[in-house]
Amino acid sequence: MKNWDKTVGFILFLVLIIGAPFVLPSNIHYLRLLMGLALGYILSRSYTGFAGSVNRAYKTGSTKLMRTMMFMFLITAIANVTFLMFAKNLTAYDLSINPINIGLILGGLFFGFGMAFSSCCATGVMTDLATDLPRAGVTLIFFCFGVFIGFPLQATQSWIKGSVLTSKTGAKFSQGVYMPDLFKWDGLDGYFGSVILTAFLVGLVIYLSYSYEKKRRQKSTYVGVPSERVQDNPKDEDIANFTMSSKPTYNILFKKPWTLKQGAVGMTIVFILMMGLTKSGWGASTPYGFWFGKVLNSFGVSATSLANFTHQPAEVYSGPLLANGVTVQDLGIFLGAIIFIFTAGLFKETMHSVSTLNMKNASLFALGGFTMGFGTRLSNGCNVGALYTPIAQFSVSGWIFLAALVLGGIIGNKLSKTIYGY
Repeated sequence: MKNWDKTVGFILFLVLIIGAPFVLPSNIHYLRLLMGLALGYILSRSYTGFAGSVNRAYKTGSTKLMRTMMFMFLITAIANVTFLMFAKNLTAYDLSINPINIGLILGGLFFGFGMAFSSCCATGVMTDLATDLPRAGVTLIFFCFGVFIGFPLQATQSWIKGSVLTSKTGAKFSQGVYMPDLFKWDGLDGYFGSVILTAFLVGLVIYLSYSYEKKRRQKSTYVGVPSERVQDNPKDEDIANFTMSSKPTYNILFKKPWTLKQGAVGMTIVFILMMGLTKSGWGASTPYGFWFGKVLNSFGVSATSLANFTHQPAEVYSGPLLANGVTVQDLGIFLGAIIFIFTAGLFKETMHSVSTLNMKNASLFALGGFTMGFGTRLSNGCNVGALYTPIAQFSVSGWIFLAALVLGGIIGNKLSKTIYGY
């Protein structure tokens, strides 16, 4: 049947929208699902991901994704002022004011290193399950294992829990530094100064990105990214012959790639919805360790033993999978990516592009997955939990993680090229 994949995509979307409230335990879980679907769809249709910000720059010379990420961080931070500045009690929000310590730096290095080997991150692995199951599947298994193994260290070690620098507000969360505490004299309770400092740091990264790309172009080592070329050169729309039922109209509505900035704006909107509806930012990686423990539990390892080892509640291993809101959100990201692939009519094309798995690249993906998962426990988060969310919530830790992430990505890409040839 022609266009069967498009039909399947819309049916799947309707089933999820209509049926999920009868399966999920609460309204907030349903909201988590909707936000996950939106994120998965946006990430897939804008052909973007946090891992690409470093990997694309190293492999192709293009820094457009890194620059777009900076734009997204800034507009999200500005939008968050509307929540934080007028909050009667900041502890009503689950802010990611992460501690500044050796764990943060090591975690960023490990995570960047793993991104280079697996070509994805904590959220990217969920969208990639829909587009490249062999690579993403191996990565996810070892990512889960890395998170699980890292739980005891995260819960007990002072070099992960403590902070060498702590501000007054930061001490109420994870002992980190909250930027507004540094600018209480600015007339807007510190938020004006925080936005200015964030804008300066964003501008600095963008300047360095442009400088790096300029050198790559001058040395003729710039090759660019095919998806970015498609996004940058959209075909003209035939408005004169517009009809709702035409194929060009369908392609514009459901298939035409969104630009990186459109994707950034979309993710910002979802992030702000999270802040308003869940009182927290975007997180992704912690439930992966729960999933690994659930598998062990299904093979007879008691939830109590798992809880004692990981210092996590026994319920996360013995209770229903969908009881955890972030788990629902992560699954929503995967399903959102599937919905895009089907509704865009890209199922066959996607299946034909799936990579083959052998011992060489499987070991690469396994190493990448493990180092990313383990790194998230050292840094108290992944690319969203230790980078995007902290920066958007004015935590100094996010910028330190970014520097470590980039360095780890460079090391990982260099080693990957030396050992594996790519």
